[in-house]
Amino acid sequence: MRIFLALVFCALAMPASAQVADTHLIVITGVEADAADGQQFHKWATTVIDAAATRGGVVADNIIYLSDKPDADPARIKGRPTRENVEKTFSDVASRVKPNDEVFILLIGHGSFDGRGAAFNLPGPDLMAADYAKLLDKFPAQRVVFVNTSSSSGGFLQPLAGPGRTIVTATKTGGEHNDTLFPEYFVEAFTSEAADKNADGRVSVLEAFEYAKTKVTQAYQQKGNLLTEHAALDDGQDGKFADTLFLASPKARAASIAAVADPALRALLEQKQALEDQVAALKLRKAAMDPAQYDQALEKLLIDLAQKTRAIQQLEGKK
Repeated sequence: MRIFLALVFCALAMPASAQVADTHLIVITGVEADAADGQQFHKWATTVIDAAATRGGVVADNIIYLSDKPDADPARIKGRPTRENVEKTFSDVASRVKPNDEVFILLIGHGSFDGRGAAFNLPGPDLMAADYAKLLDKFPAQRVVFVNTSSSSGGFLQPLAGPGRTIVTATKTGGEHNDTLFPEYFVEAFTSEAADKNADGRVSVLEAFEYAKTKVTQAYQQKGNLLTEHAALDDGQDGKFADTLFLASPKARAASIAAVADPALRALLEQKQALEDQVAALKLRKAAMDPAQYDQALEKLLIDLAQKTRAIQQLEGKK
C-alpha cells in the first residue's frame, strides 16, 4: 500500500505535460504510375506532414515518412516504402508509444484486390490488409487512425476493424478499383477552415472524412460522371470515436497553454480544453444514455464552450 501511494503521489506531482498523450504520424506513399503521379502523392503527403507539424504541434521525431520521391528536406524522408521498411517502422513506433497515445497512419497510392484480399501497392512485395492487421496489433493500448486513400481500399475495412481503432478508406469495397479523388480532399481538410464544422479550431478525423466524402461527390456531379468511389469509416461507434481524434498532439497543445504568460487567459484556455474533453467523453457515452438527457447535457456543455470561447476572444482582442 505504501508503494502504491508513493506511485500515485509521484504521478500527481509530475508536470501535466508529462502525463498528456502524444501523437505519432506514419505516412507512406506507394508505387506511382508515372512521374506526375508520384509528384502528386508526394505533395499530398508533405501537406499532411506540414499540417501535423505546424498546426498540430506534432514533433519531427514522431513523424515518419516513407517515400521514393526526393524531397527538399532529405531528412524528412526516413526510407523507401518497401515491405521491410514498413514493418520496421511499425515496430519502431510500437517500441516508443505510451498507452493512450494516438498513432495516425496514412497510405497514399494505388491499391489492388484479387477477389480474396486487398493490398496497398509498394515497390517490391505488397502488404495485404491482413498484414496491416497484424502490424496494428502492435498498438493494443493506443488510439489508432488508419487511413487508406487508395483504390480497392474498402477491402481493408473488415480485416483492420477493432476496439480503439478508426479505419478510413476511399472506397467501400475492394471491387472499387478506379483511381480515387478522396486523398486530395482528405488532405485538404486539415488545412481548410471549411472542414471545421463545429468551429472549435481543430479538424477531427470524422470532420475530415465527411468533408472529403462531400467534396468527392460534388466533383463527380460537376463532371456528370457516375460515382465510382464511396468512402467509408469504421470506428465501432458510428463516428463518435473518430470525432475525438485529431491530427495534432495533445501534449503540444497542453504545453502551449501552460506557456501562456497571462494567468487569466491561461485559465480560460485550460477551462476551454476541459470542456472540449467533456464533450468528447459525452459523445462516446451517447449510446448508453437516455436521448433527452444526452441532448440536455450536450447543449449545456456547448453553451459553456461557446461562452468560454467568446471570453477568450474578448481577452485576446483587448491585447
